Amino acid sequence: MKIFEALRKDHDVQRDLMDTLLNTSGKSEQRVLAFSQLKDALERHALAEERYFYAPLMKSDKMVEPSRHAISEHHEIDEMIEKLEATDMSSSAWLTHMKSLQHLVLHHLDDEEQQFFQMAGKVLNETQKDKLATSYRQEMREQQSA
Repeated sequence: MKIFEALRKDHDVQRDLMDTLLNTSGKSEQRVLAFSQLKDALERHALAEERYFYAPLMKSDKMVEPSRHAISEHHEIDEMIEKLEATDMSSSAWLTHMKSLQHLVLHHLDDEEQQFFQMAGKVLNETQKDKLATSYRQEMREQQSA
């Protein structure tokens, strides 16, 4: 498995969790659980992605600025999660914030999958793509069991 497939697999999980959340209402058990799972998935993914995808890519001059931009989007996502946590789940504001989070995350994932991955594919060789996927997946497993 290459790093791109490993990342896409997690992106799909994030998309599914956001869809689930937007189809819940009030402070239901389903909403509470799905939000907890989404928050955890986004946090683990961002950490592992920054360590085992962006950091190695920043060794290439042409990937520094795109990597910094992507990392800044991770921070925007973190801020929106904090806003959601500070908002009553049964209020209409929570759903508005959730839609904003979905917009941020989908924009980030689309940028990665449609542009960033192609640029990174030209910088990384096949061995690096394999090794980064292995390291990324290992980090995700370690975080999940921690």
